[in-house]
Amino acid sequence: METKPTEIGSSKMFGGYNKRYKHFSPTLGCSMTFYIYFPPSPSSSSKFPVLYWLSGLTCTDENFIAKSGAQRAASSEGVALIAPDTSPRGLNVEGEADSWDFGVGAGFYLNATQEKWKNWRMYDYVVKELPKLLGENFPLLDTSRASIFGHSMGGHGALTVYLKNLDKYKSVSAFSPIVNPINCPWGQKAFTNYLGSNKADWEEYDATFLISKFHDVSATILIDQVRGDDDKFLHDQLLPNKFEEACKNANLPLLLRLQPGYDHSYYFIATFIDDHIRHHAQALSLK
Repeated sequence: METKPTEIGSSKMFGGYNKRYKHFSPTLGCSMTFYIYFPPSPSSSSKFPVLYWLSGLTCTDENFIAKSGAQRAASSEGVALIAPDTSPRGLNVEGEADSWDFGVGAGFYLNATQEKWKNWRMYDYVVKELPKLLGENFPLLDTSRASIFGHSMGGHGALTVYLKNLDKYKSVSAFSPIVNPINCPWGQKAFTNYLGSNKADWEEYDATFLISKFHDVSATILIDQVRGDDDKFLHDQLLPNKFEEACKNANLPLLLRLQPGYDHSYYFIATFIDDHIRHHAQALSLK
């Protein structure tokens, strides 16, 4: 089985290229696809820093590339965008597609400990396998300069991955993230099935819990969240106030922007994506 990535699609955009790749993932035990947006090549021999995007429930690697419009700012800032899929696919585990908020398209960026879901190791895929794969196969990418961001379930993933690997990522941001999954229905369902009943295991993937353990976060955490009831998931699933309170208690830098009138969709993401790209470009010492 071919572990080296094979290009399966390419389209030019803002002077750079969206390129889609397929490879076999030993971590997940199946074939996976991911996108890289390569900005226009620099005139010098310098490499591009990388910015990982983690998508939300039901998404594949294609949603962000097709809908966010992030390529315009990434092109001007000279940042490569990396968009992996959200779960293993094609394993035909019983029940994997029974609901939209668990299983296929809903990996929650954790390492499952329950035998049935043993292939759901998206945390190791994002943090270990994918950066190694990129570093070995794409000479234009500088994987030592990396940041991470995401949306909803992917916002949860970005925050937890960042907080558990402060040495690997320069900055983090999120749109409408699930910040306190141990206290919301989406998180409780996923964690019970993937991790079992031990709540201590759940806490390892809860950004609000993790933030209380850290005092050396230097880069400001940027979160854009819809203000009020226009995001129907705000009060039951997202709980941004919990994370804000935890950051205040830990005296850690958080910029939580409440944006009125938007919803939980890519229309919201596309509106503010340039701010997030610039936030990370600054942390990656490009500007």
